[in-house]
Amino acid sequence: MLEKNQRIELDISGFTAEGFGVGHCGGIAVFVPNTSIGDKILCHIIKAKKTYCIGKAVEILCASPMRVESDCGVFMQCGGCVFRHIGYDSELAVKYERVRETFRRIGHLEPVLRPIIRAEEINGYRNKAQYPVQLVNGELKIGFYAHSSHRVINCRECLLQPPEFSEILAAFERWISASGASVYNELTGKGLLRHIYIRKAFATGEIMAAAVINGESVPLADMLVSELLKTAGVKSIVLNINRRDTNAVLGGRCVTLWGSDYIEDELCGIRVRISPLSFYQVNRAQAQRLYEKAAEYAALSGTETVLDMYCGAGTIGLSLAGRAANVIGAEIVPEAVADARINARINGISNSEFICADASGAALELRQRGIKPEVVIIDPPRKGCEEQVLETLCEMNPGKIIYVSCDPATLARDCEILSRLGYDITECTPVDLFPRTAHVENVALLVKRDENKQ
Repeated sequence: MLEKNQRIELDISGFTAEGFGVGHCGGIAVFVPNTSIGDKILCHIIKAKKTYCIGKAVEILCASPMRVESDCGVFMQCGGCVFRHIGYDSELAVKYERVRETFRRIGHLEPVLRPIIRAEEINGYRNKAQYPVQLVNGELKIGFYAHSSHRVINCRECLLQPPEFSEILAAFERWISASGASVYNELTGKGLLRHIYIRKAFATGEIMAAAVINGESVPLADMLVSELLKTAGVKSIVLNINRRDTNAVLGGRCVTLWGSDYIEDELCGIRVRISPLSFYQVNRAQAQRLYEKAAEYAALSGTETVLDMYCGAGTIGLSLAGRAANVIGAEIVPEAVADARINARINGISNSEFICADASGAALELRQRGIKPEVVIIDPPRKGCEEQVLETLCEMNPGKIIYVSCDPATLARDCEILSRLGYDITECTPVDLFPRTAHVENVALLVKRDENKQ
């Protein structure tokens, strides 16, 4: 039985889904961040439970061949990246094996797993960032939360973000200093500035800068605008109102201080309007490759009705509209549905329809209308799909279901359910949308089983 503060030698033999190294001592799993398969470490136990422990690497006794020198000064503290201590090829291999093993362990499935689609750029790829702001003993902290905490690690120049984001943070800091704007305190619920929220459209260079505030206005608003406009590309300056006692970053209401209510990007040849609350993939280059793979799996001939569930601003469905008879999108967020309809209009796409409803309600409505899509695309949140939604979709009897997923575990679970409902997963392609983090996106093709074939 391991105990807190005990020190042990430990061989790291695997990774968790969160990117922690894992070793075993006396039959107990020990999870250690910032370690790699092949490391032999001196481990300090910081939490001891009956079935597992969490440790800290005090010393690397023998380094894994996967290891590289980290290029980030806050990598050991920040909760964002988890793989900056291993090479990119090693990271891809780890993610690929995680997908394969998750299908086996959770889905009891062995689909054809295509090579992972690697990113050409592993730095500066994110088009969105949410920076929490804290005041700690009089020190202003802007950056990212430490792992599993709400403690902000100062990080004004994150390697995953484009360089303009650092300029915008500096502009906000100058404004805070000059205006005396207060900083939100989670414990008291007092203070004004909660987060700094930035989006960039890589194809056009347009940038949106937003202050998430616990109030209705900000002091010296003209100065804030003036400072932000020193960064090239700023097209939209917004206040997002979030007065709730919540961990959610954004509130539901936005006020434009200057410029446009939105920015525009281009994805798979489609102009995309992005408002503050729109869902949009954070890695545009890799999203294009993901959507191209989805289009390959759809293999449309021009006669099909395509149902795009969890459609967000409609990007996947609209990118396929030119190859389909019609596209129907469903999304629960009203602002995203409004964006999807606008995106269809500005692209001259007339064969699309968008429904504002949750997945279950939309599926039921379409079934009641007698709509029977040949192809269904589902891109649910991390929690995956409710079984009832999958059942309703399968009752429509589509020939193909294309499942886009940001969580291999829920993808494997849902594919097993779909298998019971008559759909076989023929293949899956992992896509590295989030280099240097533990996340891996996947797109899977499921085909209606021919029950007449033995």
